[in-house]
Formats: sequence, C-alpha cells, structure tokens
Amino acid sequence: MDPTTIGALGFLGLIIMVMSGVHIMFATAITGFLGIVALKGWDVAVNVAGIIPHSTGSNYLFSVLPMFILIGFFAHSSGMVQGAYRAARAWMGWLPGGLAVSTVLAAGAFGAVSGASQATAAVFARVAIPELLKLKYNPTVSAAAVAASGTLASLIPPSAALVVYGAIVDESIGRLLLAGFIPGIFSALLYAGFILLRFSVSPELGQPIKGISWGERGASIGGILPIFLVMLMILGGMSTGWTTPTEAGATGAAIVFTYALLRRKITLSGLNTSLIETAKLTVMIFSTFWGVFIFARFLAFTRLPTEIAEWLVALPFSSTSILVAILVGYAFLGMFLSASGMMLLTLPVIFPAIVELGIDPILFGILVIKMVEIGLITPPVGLNVYVVSGIRPDIPINGIFRAIWPFVLIDVLTVALLIMLPAITLFLPTLVLGAG
Repeated sequence: MDPTTIGALGFLGLIIMVMSGVHIMFATAITGFLGIVALKGWDVAVNVAGIIPHSTGSNYLFSVLPMFILIGFFAHSSGMVQGAYRAARAWMGWLPGGLAVSTVLAAGAFGAVSGASQATAAVFARVAIPELLKLKYNPTVSAAAVAASGTLASLIPPSAALVVYGAIVDESIGRLLLAGFIPGIFSALLYAGFILLRFSVSPELGQPIKGISWGERGASIGGILPIFLVMLMILGGMSTGWTTPTEAGATGAAIVFTYALLRRKITLSGLNTSLIETAKLTVMIFSTFWGVFIFARFLAFTRLPTEIAEWLVALPFSSTSILVAILVGYAFLGMFLSASGMMLLTLPVIFPAIVELGIDPILFGILVIKMVEIGLITPPVGLNVYVVSGIRPDIPINGIFRAIWPFVLIDVLTVALLIMLPAITLFLPTLVLGAG
C-alpha cells in the first residue's frame, strides 16, 4: 500500500475515533504512532513518540499560553467584569437597546483579559441577563446577545485560540495577537450597531435607561482602567519590542492579580485554585499538542498534505474561491467540534495548501478563528448557547437559537469583509513588526 493511501486511511480513522468520543489527544497520538509503525517500523515510531513532542512542545513561545489562562482566572476573581459592565451601562445605557449594547462592549472588554469564550458567556449570563430582564428586555434576544458576545474573547487578545493556531502552524504568536485586535473590535462594533438598529426599529424589545448622571459616568471609569492597562501592556509591550508575548502575558497576569489584591477579591484559597486550574488546563492543552505533533510527523511521512496542496492548487478556481470553500468546511465542523479540536484535526492537512495558494497565514488564522466563533453559536452544538441556557434554563434554548441568527449573519459579513479587505487584519502587525 502506498504512503498516501495509508495517510488517507489514517486520517479517516482519526475522524472516526474523534466522532466516537475518543479524546483528540489519544486519537491523534494513536493514529500517528500506528501510522508511523506501518510506514517506517517500530523503532522509528518509538523515536518519534519520544522525541518530537518534547522538542517541539518545549518551544519558549508556547509558555505564553499558561500566562493568558492565568489572566483569565485572576480576572474572574477580581470583579473586573462588574466594573466593565457598570461602565458600559453608564455610558451606553441611554441608547436604544443600550443595556444590550453595553453587554456586547463589556463582554469584548472582558474578553481582552479572559481569552476564553465559554467563560465570558457564562460570566455575563450571570451578570448581564438579570439586569436585562429587570428592565423588561426580550429574554431570548438578551440571551442571544450574551452568547454572541462571548465569542469575542476568541479573537480579541489575549486569545488562547490564536496561540493554539500559532503553535500548530508555527506562526508568530505576537503577529497573530496583534492581527486579532482590529477584527475583534470590528466584530464588537458590528454587533453593537445591529442591536442599536434593531431596538430603534422595535423599541418594544427593551427600553433605554433614563436618568444616568454624569457623576455616575465619571465614577464608572475606574472600573475599566485595569482592563485598558492590561490591553496596553500586552499589545503595547509586544508592539514596541519591550516584551515578548510571554513576558507581556506574565505582566498582564501580575496587573490583574494586583488589582484583585487591592480590591480584596482574592483569597489564598482563590489564588491556589487559580494556579492549580491553570496548570491543569495547560497540561491538557500541551498533551493534546504532543499527540498532534506525532500525527503531523506521520502525515509528513505519507506526503498526504503535499498531495492535497497540489490538488487544490491545480483546481480551476481562484485562491479566494478555494479559501471560501475551506472556510465553509470549518463552519460545518464548528457545529460539532471545539475550537482547539477543529484546528488540531484539520490544520496539519490544510495548512500546506494555504501556503501553496499564497494566502497569508496570519490572515487565514484570523479567518479560522472567526469560523470558530460562528461554530460556537450555531446549532446543533453551539456551545455558547448551551452555556447560557444552562445558567438560565428559564429561557428556551430554541428561542435563543432563533434569536442568534442575525449575529451569525453579521459574523459571515465580517468574514467576507476580512477576505475582501485583508488590510483590516494585517495592518497592525505590519505597522508594528514590519512585513512578515
């Protein structure tokens, strides 16, 4: 049997294992190991399994991941979300649908220190939905706004998803984080603009807040200063070359931890929990990396990615058309797989084709994350919707899914604009770090 056929069978076996419920860490490692045994023999497979995961996973740049995870745990403990929400409410609450707009903007701000989509959705389901319902906002529209807003954490740095993408395809983490900033803010503004327009047309969905004083607005600014400080530290530190991504993440974690201490929001027990949970999540992610690196080496032996790349390049279609087809495939996979699972499963095969087609890897990374965001809110497995519904079982999940579709269409529009105007994505990393 030729290597390409073995590679295709291995990839098919991997998909079957993942769909059967085998954790992707074990599925990729087992498939890769057995595939190398079939191609190169037992000794080579044992050497690859013993050396490749460590030599690749010990890259210093990967240490940024636990720093970003730690920021999220500290931010959750520090009360930052309440401060961001109060500030957004004070400044935007008077607009049509102002409290829902405030939810989107506050979720985007919290995403800038959280980096985890489901965590952001869960926090705002607890904080924002009671306030929205208190003002008689439509329950399903409110829940849909919270679920959609949670996806912003996948793109706005610090983003764990972008770090995973960079680790798999060996791209600059700093460039990816800088590239995600403008599209993330752009997505948040489009969400807010849609809510403003919809509530202007249908004011019965929720009334604006009256009587917000300038004193209240001024007092609320202090609640968002720590978030801006963390964003400035991460983006500014990397932009000026003063810090590496890992150092920027560590400094951001220190800022959030100090803020939590000053507000007396974190205890010794809370600190211990944050550190242990960060370690657990980091080990889980790195273990998954190790399995993927073994699988990627197996694919390299089979030349399957090269064959696929050559086939795609030879198709009588433009690179943009092929890119759109690939992204549609990601949208479909996103309905069933987690963000990391989807990228870990597909990128070792697809990425060589992206390079051959001349598509910028940084732009492709941002587009993939946008497709991940769409998958987080589309049925049948829109994880963010299920998170919100789990916290608010009084709001019918079918109603949330119906109300979420305008946000999905906005994300599709955003993807189209990013494809047509790649400068939106590439402007900041090119300006700061030069051509890659």
